[in-house]
Amino acid sequence: MEDLNRTVPKLPIPGKRNILITSALPYVNNVPHLGNIIGCVLSADVFARYCRLRGYNAIYICGTDEYGTATETKAMEENSTPKQICDKYHAIHKEVYDWFNISFDEFGRTSSPQQTEVCQTIFKKLLENNWLSENTMQQLYCDTCERFLADRLVEGNCPTEGCNYDSARGDQCENCGKLLNPTELINPRCKQCKNAPRIRDTNHLFLELPLLKDKLVNYIETTSVAGGWSQNAIQTTNAWLKEGLKSRCITRDLKWGVPVPLEEFKDKVFYVWFDAPIGYVSITSCYTPDWEKWWKNPENVELYQFMGKDNVPFHTVMFPSTLLGTGENWTLMKTISVTEYLNYEAGKFSKSKGVGVFGNDAKDTNIPVEVWRYYLLTNRPEVSDTLFTWSDLQAKSNNELLNNLGNFINRVLSFLAKPPGSGYGSVIPDAPDAGSHPLTNKLAEEVGKYVEQYLEAMEKVKLKQGLKTAMSISSEGNAYLQESQFWRLYKEDLPSCSIVVKTSLGLVYLLACLLEPFMPSFSVEVFKQLNLPPEQASLCDEKGDMDKAKRPWEILPAGHKIGTPEPLFKELKIEEVEEYRKKFAGSQADRLEREEAGKAAKLAEELKKKATVSGKKQHAKKLAGEAKSRGTVEQEISITRLDIRVGLIKKAQKHPDAESLYVEEIDLGEGDCRTVVSGLVKYIPLEEMQNRKVCVLCNLKPANMRGIKSEAMVLAASSSDHTKVELVDPPQSTVVGERVTFPGFEGEPDDVLNPKKKVWETLQVDLQSNSDLVACYKDIPLTTSAGVCKVASISNGSIR
Repeated sequence: MEDLNRTVPKLPIPGKRNILITSALPYVNNVPHLGNIIGCVLSADVFARYCRLRGYNAIYICGTDEYGTATETKAMEENSTPKQICDKYHAIHKEVYDWFNISFDEFGRTSSPQQTEVCQTIFKKLLENNWLSENTMQQLYCDTCERFLADRLVEGNCPTEGCNYDSARGDQCENCGKLLNPTELINPRCKQCKNAPRIRDTNHLFLELPLLKDKLVNYIETTSVAGGWSQNAIQTTNAWLKEGLKSRCITRDLKWGVPVPLEEFKDKVFYVWFDAPIGYVSITSCYTPDWEKWWKNPENVELYQFMGKDNVPFHTVMFPSTLLGTGENWTLMKTISVTEYLNYEAGKFSKSKGVGVFGNDAKDTNIPVEVWRYYLLTNRPEVSDTLFTWSDLQAKSNNELLNNLGNFINRVLSFLAKPPGSGYGSVIPDAPDAGSHPLTNKLAEEVGKYVEQYLEAMEKVKLKQGLKTAMSISSEGNAYLQESQFWRLYKEDLPSCSIVVKTSLGLVYLLACLLEPFMPSFSVEVFKQLNLPPEQASLCDEKGDMDKAKRPWEILPAGHKIGTPEPLFKELKIEEVEEYRKKFAGSQADRLEREEAGKAAKLAEELKKKATVSGKKQHAKKLAGEAKSRGTVEQEISITRLDIRVGLIKKAQKHPDAESLYVEEIDLGEGDCRTVVSGLVKYIPLEEMQNRKVCVLCNLKPANMRGIKSEAMVLAASSSDHTKVELVDPPQSTVVGERVTFPGFEGEPDDVLNPKKKVWETLQVDLQSNSDLVACYKDIPLTTSAGVCKVASISNGSIR
């Protein structure tokens, strides 16, 4: 492990492998969520740590992306200046990344003087080389605010057919994902004053990507093969080239950004897509004044870049074109590692909506950082989107870390630490004939293969595969201990027992090294228990290879005394997981609302106790009313008042007196079946209604439906035009009669919903299927112990 608190910055060393690592600069206008963290900074950190352990001369550069519209927008929301917003969130980002043990060599900011200097210098070179043009473009102008509106300062209806989302931004529709221009929006409005803007002409500068195409294509064709670009990066890049390169505007009518150094453009700044990637260079210049030795040294430096898939075109098309256009000898990206999206439970992480677990949320749990890092990296979405779920986090923590890895290391160290007569008194025994021990040789052969596979995966930046391979060595170690029955050998064949113990200790050391990039704090603790300095961790010997892995009994010297063994992981209990699932359900706004409602409910209870039964009933009523006005509503219309249960249709037939109605006999775990009448005949064939599990609203007031009393209602989703209807399906393994819950909401249902209070009618408008076909109340999935309830194909449908 390398000391990152050095005072002398590293520079490329002739004859060594010099690796420059960057990760997409996280935008500064919010707290990073787990999807952001695994998508860039954590993945890059793993590779940087691996490179250092291999003896490569590597630096990892990152920082916050601070200029642009989103910062101005956030400043408006928080009634502060863009600078104050950047100062606030840069500190929050740094705190989160420090907790996650991200080992930046430099974590900087794009609002630095160095950014202005480097950005303007690159711009002037492009201007000198005639790669820029000036054009007039139409842009929305707000007369009320007296300024041109940048992309994110405009909202309106999405123009995409079939979408029509009413809060699409000027740069992109968050609902359908289509990239937009502000002038394309239907019924646009200024985000600040809400008034309708008008279209005005404004002059801007453009980078002529079509003129740079030959240089760019030559770079892409050569480097994508040599650098082993990930498939998603190649596909996205080729899609841009196939569509045809277009001139790209590099300036904006904003105040907060790098100023354009031309008199006629003095009121404009550089557009963030042009400015932000240059931040890698400017942050390196903050790390060392000799930054050009990293960035203008392609013969001796390899550039690896990490990001989410939405950032690919900026790094494979726009940034390389910018550098190529200067005509200078830049270090261009060799390898790009791209992740797909990490989704959250039944939906998607969203910074703008505050949905999911954010970096500061993870920090505030009792779950150790090494568990978070391990889980995110095993779930790294390298080929396709992956899903974060609390139950999966619990399973991986308990089964893989506690029962596999932790169990193996603790068994070995605890046995060694036992006093003589039952153990080795913490002193590593000698094992002179280990090479002739059959079981040990078999293990060493397997471990050697795993280490080779690990190194191959890590060199290709297949981090998830590298982690899986390392964990396989732990499984081999457990099997080796079990097959050798070392506890019996200690009494019956002490020399063989010493071979097993010394070999296993070598595996413990090896695992601490292999897993250091993934779980650095775990490795520090293992080295402490081995009584070794953590700086001793290495993934190469003097020759630069890992031959010692093939002879694990030789890794640690006989006679060395270890430290005190302690459990490395603790069980993550289901009650903890459920508590976190509820705590982090919904959006951040929902969480705050629940917290405030809880405080108000507590206040109401305290006030109620203060009122005496005899003389202060009226006063108590008044106080309770005050508490109610602060957010607590004793009889609030809450989703928990609905009694939705999993039912099994035992029999379904057509209503004898109504062609459009089915009559179902549904088992709800009550002993007798309930009779339910549903208007589903024209949507769902009779055979599909037989013997299937459904979600049933059980506490509606019974109603007479053409002569048959309906005692409940089956939930179904309908499309927006009402031409398609599908039943809401609980997981097939759910127990009949189980109540459907809404994580984050607690409470008992009404016995019977009072139709005069319109409880069902009020709640129903927020019941819908989301884009992932999950049945939800607002953003909260209808949940059972076996998972969430879904529909077959209707997204964004109304549930009733």
